Amino acid sequence: MSEFRIHHDVNELLGLLNVRGGDGAEVYIDLLQKNRTPYVTTTVSAHSAKVKMAEHSKTPEDFLRKYDELKSKNARNLDPLVYLLSKLTEDKETLKFLQQNAKERSEMSANAASSTTTSYSIPATSSKMSMQELEELRKKLGNVTATQSQLVIRKMLRDRHNKKNPTQPNPVFPNWVYDRPALIGDFVTSPTPVGDPVVAIGTMPLAAQEQALVEDLLYVLIGVDGRDITAQPVLGRQSRSFIVDPSLDMSIKELVNRILPVASCYSTITRFTEEKSSFEYGQVNHALTAAMRTLMKEYLILVTQLEHLHRQGTLSLQKLWFYIQPTMRTMEILASIATSVDKGECMGGSTLSLLHDRTFNYTGDSQAQELCLYLTKAASVPYFEILEKWIYRGIIKDPYRYTIVQHRIPSFLQKMADKILNTGKYLNVVRECGRDVTCPDAKEVLYTLKERAYVEQIEKAYYYASKVLLDFLMEEKELVSRLRSIKHYFLMDKGDFFVHFMDLTEEELKKPVDDIIPPRLEALLELALRMSTANTDPFKDDLKIDLMPHDVITQLLRVLAIDTKQEKAIINAEPTEVSLSGLEAFSFDYIVKWPLSLIINRKALTRYQMLFRHMFYCKHVERLLCNVWISNKASKQYSLHSAKWFAAAFALRQRMLNFVQNIQYYMMFEVNEPTWHIMENNLKSASNIDDVLCHHTSFLDNCLKDCMLTNPELLRIFSKLMSVCVMFTNCMQRFTHSMRIDSEMKRLTFGNATMEGSSTSAERTEEAEKKRLTSKFIAEHVDALQSDSGFEATISKFDSNFSTLLLDLLDKLSIYSTNDCEHSMINIIYRLDFNGFYTERLEKMAIERSQKTAA
Repeated sequence: MSEFRIHHDVNELLGLLNVRGGDGAEVYIDLLQKNRTPYVTTTVSAHSAKVKMAEHSKTPEDFLRKYDELKSKNARNLDPLVYLLSKLTEDKETLKFLQQNAKERSEMSANAASSTTTSYSIPATSSKMSMQELEELRKKLGNVTATQSQLVIRKMLRDRHNKKNPTQPNPVFPNWVYDRPALIGDFVTSPTPVGDPVVAIGTMPLAAQEQALVEDLLYVLIGVDGRDITAQPVLGRQSRSFIVDPSLDMSIKELVNRILPVASCYSTITRFTEEKSSFEYGQVNHALTAAMRTLMKEYLILVTQLEHLHRQGTLSLQKLWFYIQPTMRTMEILASIATSVDKGECMGGSTLSLLHDRTFNYTGDSQAQELCLYLTKAASVPYFEILEKWIYRGIIKDPYRYTIVQHRIPSFLQKMADKILNTGKYLNVVRECGRDVTCPDAKEVLYTLKERAYVEQIEKAYYYASKVLLDFLMEEKELVSRLRSIKHYFLMDKGDFFVHFMDLTEEELKKPVDDIIPPRLEALLELALRMSTANTDPFKDDLKIDLMPHDVITQLLRVLAIDTKQEKAIINAEPTEVSLSGLEAFSFDYIVKWPLSLIINRKALTRYQMLFRHMFYCKHVERLLCNVWISNKASKQYSLHSAKWFAAAFALRQRMLNFVQNIQYYMMFEVNEPTWHIMENNLKSASNIDDVLCHHTSFLDNCLKDCMLTNPELLRIFSKLMSVCVMFTNCMQRFTHSMRIDSEMKRLTFGNATMEGSSTSAERTEEAEKKRLTSKFIAEHVDALQSDSGFEATISKFDSNFSTLLLDLLDKLSIYSTNDCEHSMINIIYRLDFNGFYTERLEKMAIERSQKTAA
């Protein structure tokens, strides 16, 4: 079961049980993922669970009847469900909770029903109906109901098929096939008898009664009403019953009642074959009805031979009973199968599952098992024809299937379902790329009780398809080279390219995202690619620019909030009024064509984008801090000896730069590179494309996790640290700018005083112009000039905020690396606290946390 399915089922179950509060679904989901083991159904465990449930049930007979009904319908996962319910009966607390919950739900339903109750009254009839009229009405209703229901079902199935396949509609039988019931071969029940007997059969001699009943039975056995034996109309899926003249001699009547079940089975089989042979019920049911008709021919030949004996006057009722007995078992089995398929509304694979189960259930009864084996082989022919084209050539003609539909998979292929699906998919991918492929080991697949026979054929086809597609992607489509190309740009291992690119796009990315012209960015990207070592990459032209609607932190938090209590709050949160800058919205995108998109799909590219945006923003912050360092170098020429805070600002800048650079080093050289090499080695040993996909997905998941992008708590702290660094750089750049202006003012004033007496007229005019321009510039930036004491308080606040957040991050990393065994994260602590500067404070925080826990 997939992780998404577990999330969905847990939330659905909590909703059905009206569970509110607590730790939410996350706790149960984690427990299920850590403790899930496959349940293997055995006959003993299923029987024990059924017995236990019956013992706990208030109405055990009803429970067992319902169980047998679902079993007859071939309901999937019935035994695992009963086993689970039997385990729940052992937990008294769970039972108590479920009983309370059921009581509350029933009370709510009763209240809702009482608020919307409507009374109905049955109008009184003015006259009573006779028994004959009632019987006639019953026959009419039975015929109309059965006919109409079949028409409705056929129309529904036909419409469903035509909706999915408008270019290949199902053929339709002409209306006269259904309007002329005599063509069907089953009993035609008329509302009134054809003619009343002149003499009651009970008044006739015993020998005459026997001969009359033999003739009636020969008619009834082929679906035609006799004189003294008439068929009752059937309602829905009921078995056919008969009315025998009550005046008949008891000894003859007893023998007749023994033979009539054969006629009832014949009616059931005939109705089934006529209905299920329609195109709307699928090829498997059509093949099954054809096989049943073949068996029914032998039965009809037998009845014809008995009729010949009757005409010769040598067939007595006892002989009829003797001759008909060998076919009774066959007719019963056929009728039972027909009823089960009809009740379960089985089609395709579900019909084959039912036949397969019946074949195994008749172990020990060789005749019955041979009969079921014949039916299963015949019904499976069209299914296996589709299967052969799929696993040997990757061609599919069944319009209903390209993904796994669990209830349509035959039970004897259940274990191989994933391999069958993947085998055809692999070959289909290669075929879609214009190459014709056929498995060299292709053999006809036939149904057999020895499953290993066709399991081996499927496995051979699977290994061939896996190798063909893997070689096609690795060699012809250069999958590994493509992945390396993506790594160059999204994981930032082309350093010179990013230096060129960030230098070229720095001014453009400072603008609001709405003011950026994408073609200009594309042109700058092209220039950076041509000017760097990335120019040697043959796939560089597939790299594109993408401006995202959210910053990377918002994007990550929205992803992490899926299926959590915070999901609605984050999704429905009002957008901030502050517009994104180009740098916050910036990301790369990559053009991936079929069939490489099977591996490098949109989901994988989104993960690459999140990693890139995170590292790209860190690189941006590093450049800002380096620019501050350059500005500080230039500021040393100014008179700053009186500014006590200046040394503190330099130290804080260096701590921030050390933090950002070490985080980048950790992500690139301790996470991305080692994980990439592990994936590369795994790809060399991959035996099929699913392994490749798994290794690639695992690589991205590990990178995201170890880069702290899957933990909302760490992500928020890291985001705040980056924000503090950016605000600090802005503050320092403003201050450096103001100091530069102040120094320029002093220089101009000093220059004017020294040159006042000796300068020429032209020089004095030039100096006056410079002074005017400087005054104007100072007036425009007067808000940036502040006192030393104000800057000192600002730097002190930045230092406090940065230290607090960094200590919080290191503390959380220490907790996660210990509790969740995320050992790679502890490397960040070792790098940032290389000289033990934060060790004492971290130990103090750990002691305080343990004291709070103990209290």
